[in-house]
Amino acid sequence: MIKRIWHGWTTHDNADKYETLLREEIFPGIAAKHIPGYREIQLLRRAHDDEVEFITIMTFDSLDSVKAFVGEDPTASYIPAKAKEVLSRYDDRSQHYEVRESLSY
Repeated sequence: MIKRIWHGWTTHDNADKYETLLREEIFPGIAAKHIPGYREIQLLRRAHDDEVEFITIMTFDSLDSVKAFVGEDPTASYIPAKAKEVLSRYDDRSQHYEVRESLSY
């Protein structure tokens, strides 16, 4: 299992707009692609004094599943044009981590 992690930042004024865009358009659009091996996406949000940070954590079965999502370079970020309009900065590359253990209590 692979966790794909990406960061983006907005102004405080754009934070709710960006979160709504993710929930109503971008995340459903990703799900509609029916990517083999795509399992879920999580959204984290944290306010800083001068900006708001967002982290997405996507879960895939393998790096091949990630490539089915973004193409041959699995580190390539996926940032739709509408998202770029409200983001002030973002990671150009995503990081990938192999899940070695997952515990639930």
